[in-house]
Amino acid sequence: MPVTSSPVDHPAAALLAWYDRAGRDLPWRVKSGRAEPYRIWLSEIMLQQTTVEAVKPYFAKFLATWPDVTALALAEDQAVMTAWAGLGYYARARNLLACARAVARDFGGRFPETEEGLRALPGIGAYTAAAIAAIAFGERAIVIDGNIERVITRIAAIDTPLPKAKPEIRAVLEGMVPADRPGDFAQSLMDLGATICTPKSPSCLICPLAEACVARARGQATAFPVKPAKKGKKALQSLAFVVLDPQSRILLSTRPAKGLLAGMAEVPNTAWSAGPSGLQAAPLAADWQRLNQPVIHIFTHIDLRMEIAVARLSAVTPALEGMRWVDVGKLDSEPVPTLFRKVIEAGLRALG
Repeated sequence: MPVTSSPVDHPAAALLAWYDRAGRDLPWRVKSGRAEPYRIWLSEIMLQQTTVEAVKPYFAKFLATWPDVTALALAEDQAVMTAWAGLGYYARARNLLACARAVARDFGGRFPETEEGLRALPGIGAYTAAAIAAIAFGERAIVIDGNIERVITRIAAIDTPLPKAKPEIRAVLEGMVPADRPGDFAQSLMDLGATICTPKSPSCLICPLAEACVARARGQATAFPVKPAKKGKKALQSLAFVVLDPQSRILLSTRPAKGLLAGMAEVPNTAWSAGPSGLQAAPLAADWQRLNQPVIHIFTHIDLRMEIAVARLSAVTPALEGMRWVDVGKLDSEPVPTLFRKVIEAGLRALG
């Protein structure tokens, strides 16, 4: 009788069998048949440095407002930035628009079907191009995200620190990715990392790749991946000014087109620096009151402490150059990022 191979002899087969049975149901995912490139691209851009649960409502909102890439390409910049507000990393929203317009203009509204072609589009890096190529077009692309890095470094016990370990991770994956279902294989690794091969408490007993995992065999699963020492963050401060006029309008401006929170709406605030700022930096003369409770906001490389000063004007005052008065009831139509939403909410509470 011929010898029958076990699933462990074929990690991809074992993983795909598990994925078919236990893979996550996600709004952009199709488990049978070819996924829609627009949905995969949109979800992958949104998921960069953001959790699945945070992305779901934004994905649904974007899909309802702009159901395909051509519709998104025709959208106004501010409408997209406003819809994105709160999701963070706002350069992604600007790249999203640039990419949609390039696809509509140069490719007739159809995404390129190869990893190389996708890589040439604005805002699509190596990972995103590979993910779209594999999931939407069935190309045997090597997809490597944070979850996949963790799974593969554990399976192969790769002790080279990240990100230097990427070539070794890619080499392992080269021998694993099946010619058929490469997109499902990539998603199965993502799901495995998200639900079983988790950072701190991996569920090795129910892992479909447990018998193939070197780190598990050594009892060292949580020792991988090896990461370099974290660099210290900058601690910066600023003073924000929340002011209302007699018509219940709040003073806003738009941040520069480049840099952190580029193009988003903000209340006037001082330069982000290492030292405190005083009320003399206020945008206009008023009876400013400094609040006791700052807003603390954590960026990737910055810990920001934003103090707040509030004032209520007794007379209608023209907006300063580069600023505008916005009805408080219409703030939802402005691209206000999470940081300044917190600041505005605190200021409005104080003003009653």
